[in-house]
Amino acid sequence: MRKIIFGINTTINGFADHTSGIADEELHNFFSDLLNEADAILYGRKTYQLMEGFWPIAPDDPESTADIKRFANTINSIKKIVFSFSLTEVNWANSSLANEGLNKTVEK
Repeated sequence: MRKIIFGINTTINGFADHTSGIADEELHNFFSDLLNEADAILYGRKTYQLMEGFWPIAPDDPESTADIKRFANTINSIKKIVFSFSLTEVNWANSSLANEGLNKTVEK
């Protein structure tokens, strides 16, 4: 049986603002290594939409650092399963909408 890894970013006050420099080289590399051990990522709609707005284009952004490009290439290549009642399609590479509940999807 495979294991489920829960990963979340937060600060001591419980708020993570991706625009204020929280994610650094160490964090990007940590999550790149973690994702290299994963078969898929499970997303809710909001997080999926935040992620898909940046990571698909990050490898080609001249301002992206090596760790950002590494993480982008890692996350862009992994299977992503999105749980949403409002989305009708997902366009980020290797993404699909879950068509069953969380339990059944994870069991598969």
